[in-house]
Amino acid sequence: MELNGKRILITGATGGIGELVASQLHAEGSQLILSCYQAEALEKLNAKLGGSHTIACEDISSFEGRQFIIETCQSVGGIDVVINLAGILNFDLFENQAPQLIEKTIAINLNAPMLLCHDLIPILKQNSEAMILNVGSIFASIGHPGFVAYCASKAGLKCFTEALSRELADTSIKVCYIAPRATNTKLNNDSVNRLNSALGNKSDSPEYVANEIVQSIKKNRALAYLGWPEKLFVVVNAILPGVVRKSLVGKLDMIKQYATLGQNS
Repeated sequence: MELNGKRILITGATGGIGELVASQLHAEGSQLILSCYQAEALEKLNAKLGGSHTIACEDISSFEGRQFIIETCQSVGGIDVVINLAGILNFDLFENQAPQLIEKTIAINLNAPMLLCHDLIPILKQNSEAMILNVGSIFASIGHPGFVAYCASKAGLKCFTEALSRELADTSIKVCYIAPRATNTKLNNDSVNRLNSALGNKSDSPEYVANEIVQSIKKNRALAYLGWPEKLFVVVNAILPGVVRKSLVGKLDMIKQYATLGQNS
């Protein structure tokens, strides 16, 4: 896909990855609709990019917020691409998580992109070339202790993407999915970072992940998993889930320890 002149909606635009995606797309000549719930952060990002883009400051998890985003997209003549990047993560044992936080995780990570796509499909269909890119997680394919609600939300997003891509296969809309592994952003708190270090898990830079997202659009990648050996774990977990289960259960005491540390910090 040629990105110059393309109108692209980015949800979660002011996050560590979102800002970098926006900067790369700006450099490619794309016209952006920058969305998140923080007005000041959006204004700063737009100013950094020359002030030439459109802002949609709303809560994507609310009906009213999504309607405002849709109306904003229509006001600029529609969009060619939507990047569903908004998301939240909480590292804690499932039984200790507040029900409200579990609901919020599902609302933002799964319900919001599904409902937003539902309303954007008629707009995207007006173009001869269009794309929905859903940003998931390696954890969508590897159920990991301490991240139960997050895993569930991202697994739902992965299956949603797969089903929708097949349903829209006879249209101009390509539906794609990219799954980063741990990334060095504020989404991961100190407890997550300490756990990754203790487990020997590698983390990618937000610059690398942002570049892979942009490349997925340019190259029309239907599916991309980031990180090694995480790519291998995805395959092993699909074929021999007992092997991955044994490995993670063997580290359960350590995972619980760092989850408890996070509660107390």
